[in-house]
Amino acid sequence: MSGRLRVLCLDIEGGYGGSSRSLLESLMHMDPSAVAAEVWCRRDGPARVRYSELGVPCSVEPAMPRVSSLPRFSRNLKAYTEFAAAFRRAAPFRAKLAGEAGRFDLVHFNHEGLFLLARWLRERFAGALTMHVRTMLPPSIFARWQARTIARTADRCAYITENERERMAALAKAAPPGRVINNIARPPELSAIHGAVPPDARLTVAVLSNYAWVRGIDRIVDIAEQLAKRGDRAIRFAVAGDMRLRGSLPGRLGVLARAGRSLADYASERGVGDYFLFLGHVDRPEAVLAASDALIKPTRNADPWGRDVIEALAAGKPVLSVGTYRRFVASGETGHLMAEFDAGRAAEILLGWARDRELCARLGAAAKQRIAELCDGQARAADLLALWREAIASRGKPRI
Repeated sequence: MSGRLRVLCLDIEGGYGGSSRSLLESLMHMDPSAVAAEVWCRRDGPARVRYSELGVPCSVEPAMPRVSSLPRFSRNLKAYTEFAAAFRRAAPFRAKLAGEAGRFDLVHFNHEGLFLLARWLRERFAGALTMHVRTMLPPSIFARWQARTIARTADRCAYITENERERMAALAKAAPPGRVINNIARPPELSAIHGAVPPDARLTVAVLSNYAWVRGIDRIVDIAEQLAKRGDRAIRFAVAGDMRLRGSLPGRLGVLARAGRSLADYASERGVGDYFLFLGHVDRPEAVLAASDALIKPTRNADPWGRDVIEALAAGKPVLSVGTYRRFVASGETGHLMAEFDAGRAAEILLGWARDRELCARLGAAAKQRIAELCDGQARAADLLALWREAIASRGKPRI
């Protein structure tokens, strides 16, 4: 196959989330003589400026409808009911998409939350469709429907690890064809330190994620309680992200969520607020990493491989997380991986790093090397380009 591919990429985050940054990195590393890309973002944000600098056309389309399956039946009913209304309101956007798609050889849906839009476009577009599968869909009847829809709609899928591919295969009964393409991560520029994280003798542990129950961020409050019980103040947490408590949460978290409160309020109630720096949304998370010694991701999904993890490892920061997948975080090599979360054990691990800064530095150096090998920009962008070419070839040759 030869010729310059014409690709339209649909992005739901506009540069504020990991999937959006991964797409931006991929396009940054692609040869513009091989790909003529255009990006439509559901949300305005820093990505639009970066694409302008690259000479990649980028527009903001806030009506772009998206939805993804949730664990609980009642929440799925609510989410899909709201989506149905949004989908109807998005008729002008859908008309634009159907009309403009003909200019392209391929439309790339950069998140599985766009699966119903992809299904709708499939009936109106003869070119190739690809889907980036970035999350572990929950084992539910809605997720099975979502996975089967993706399998029937997308010509190829990109999976950020083997785990997403295996979950899709289990849900859809057959994995949609595609490739595992690890997210790109470059060593970030660490010269600029976030002004709200002043130098401190304590071990600074970063959290880079908006609050969600499945991400387990409230578990850092449990760790702080364990540190307080020991009378040890050698750790502080620098928390970057929206920490508003939302949705149906258990116990006191749920009470605070209904009152419109945040994780900072929860920490204060538990008497450990002074262990935390709650920074809110941060445009440049690398500035928080620059001020930190390590990162923690106490996930309830046992998925220690998200964007926050690989960016911390790329920055030479060891990571403490939960799960059994050792490709990125490995105990004694690039950080520590707990098979099951234990707040007391997590406190001991962090205190060990605080007391042995040479160990912390060695783990960080090994982490940086591992990410340089697994998440190289040119290599992973070449993988995505190859996936696009495969998808196009499966439907016929691109226009030249």
